[in-house]
Amino acid sequence: MSRKSKEFCIATEGATTDGRVIDRSWLEQMAANYDPKLYTARVNLEHIKGYTPDSPFKRYGDVLALRTAEGEDGKLRLFATIDPTDDLVKMTTKDRQKVFTSCEINTKFADTGEAYLVGLAVTDDPASLGTEMLTFSAQAEKNPLAKRKTHPDNLFSEAIEFNLELEDDSTGVIEGFTAKIKAIIGSFKKTTDTNFSELQTAIEVIAESQKTLLEKYGQLEADSEQAKAFKAELDKLSAAHDELVQKLSKEPTGQQRDRTPGGTGAIKTDC
Repeated sequence: MSRKSKEFCIATEGATTDGRVIDRSWLEQMAANYDPKLYTARVNLEHIKGYTPDSPFKRYGDVLALRTAEGEDGKLRLFATIDPTDDLVKMTTKDRQKVFTSCEINTKFADTGEAYLVGLAVTDDPASLGTEMLTFSAQAEKNPLAKRKTHPDNLFSEAIEFNLELEDDSTGVIEGFTAKIKAIIGSFKKTTDTNFSELQTAIEVIAESQKTLLEKYGQLEADSEQAKAFKAELDKLSAAHDELVQKLSKEPTGQQRDRTPGGTGAIKTDC
């Protein structure tokens, strides 16, 4: 299931990189041109791109969107929204590792001739990818970071600290669940059977209980003991809900006509 992070800054206008300066227009172009369907910038470790999925240098997510905003200092900043893997979430939020990001910029991407974000690295040591290292790299005869670039002309931005926060998607799950319950109830037509109203009330009570549990569960860490207890209770309610749906499906549908008067012996037939 795809999930989004809250947006965070990945580059600032004017930051020194490889002896070059990030131009304001590059940030504007990256925000305007970025399209995951065209080319997805993936999250990597220290700008090192491994080949196997079990490597420490595997990919740790994808960049979903970019936008720019001007800060109080008048400098333009580039903000990213990413879809992180579970490993990246654990690494940054629980283990407090790799809490700085550095982007890889292609200043003349493909046939566009404009800047494009082609990668986003997470790192622990901002100096290793920041101003000091990059300034040294620019002056060195052989750039020690050259082998990490997707293209020799690409540049790495200085590392910026970030705090990976995920968007709360529990509301959408709960709303979808509530809509599903309403659809189930609405699929049955009312009858004169008095049991229907009792069954409808019961299923609505279960739905409300599940909704409450989903809200509480969304506020807990998925691997906590309390979350596991809530999940077990939710599973029990789900089973009870399914049983009621089965019972409702066997109820008669449509309006039943009134019984024909008679049966008292007052009306005689000659057959």
